[in-house]
Amino acid sequence: MVFQSYALYPHKSVYDNIVFPLKAQGVEPADRPAKVEWAAELLGIGHLLKRKPRQLSGGERQRVALARALVREPSVFLLDEPLSNLDAKLRGTARDELRTFQKRVGVTTLYVTHDQVEAMGLGDRIAVLNEGKIRQIGTPEEVYGNPADTFVATFVGSPPMNLIRRDNVLVGFRPESMLPSSERSGEGLTLSVDVQRIEYLGSERHVLGTVSEDEWHNRVTGVLPAALPLDIADGKGQEFFVAASDLRFFDPETGLRTDPRPYGL
Repeated sequence: MVFQSYALYPHKSVYDNIVFPLKAQGVEPADRPAKVEWAAELLGIGHLLKRKPRQLSGGERQRVALARALVREPSVFLLDEPLSNLDAKLRGTARDELRTFQKRVGVTTLYVTHDQVEAMGLGDRIAVLNEGKIRQIGTPEEVYGNPADTFVATFVGSPPMNLIRRDNVLVGFRPESMLPSSERSGEGLTLSVDVQRIEYLGSERHVLGTVSEDEWHNRVTGVLPAALPLDIADGKGQEFFVAASDLRFFDPETGLRTDPRPYGL
């Protein structure tokens, strides 16, 4: 198991931290150095074996904790938010290293995280839990594209899935599916959006506004490529279109997915 706090012994060197489980298991002293060196080299920390944890960066400590678990040659890894103590830039690098490491050793890994980017980027299968109950299990593509209920729909994805109350159903669609009406192709849902704010984020723009359906006023967010030409400004109305294949339907009472139906589209 790899803990969120790394749980390294501060008075021991990196070598002694990694070798400790082998001593606890009763591995022959003559066999220990080779196992430590194998785990350390696999994680790129062979040059750090004589240092103490206080002399290491957060990413290096995380790799020492992984090496300490790896040296036991386990059949399953349990990782409890191992990257939560790292800054945003280092987390991206460490995430890539973890994925590469897991593929190399081929050991089943259970990874607990509150960060959906980590879950989507690292997971072969994702289990979404809420209040101790599993809401959905599936591949990243299944969980993102076909959420089982409104909780999963609004928890996975940044920005989350838009939900619009229309008649007796909640209509959901991902922000990147909300395109200018000029891009309309085939059947789908046309939205008259009262644009409140536009956020320019370099490679993309976020369009934030509201859609009125009878007595319901629904907040929506659209994600548009920055290169897409569109004359749009704050405080103006704009028509958008969502293709029928990108729409998902949910029961407003239970929040569960319902079978696709035309629903007056």
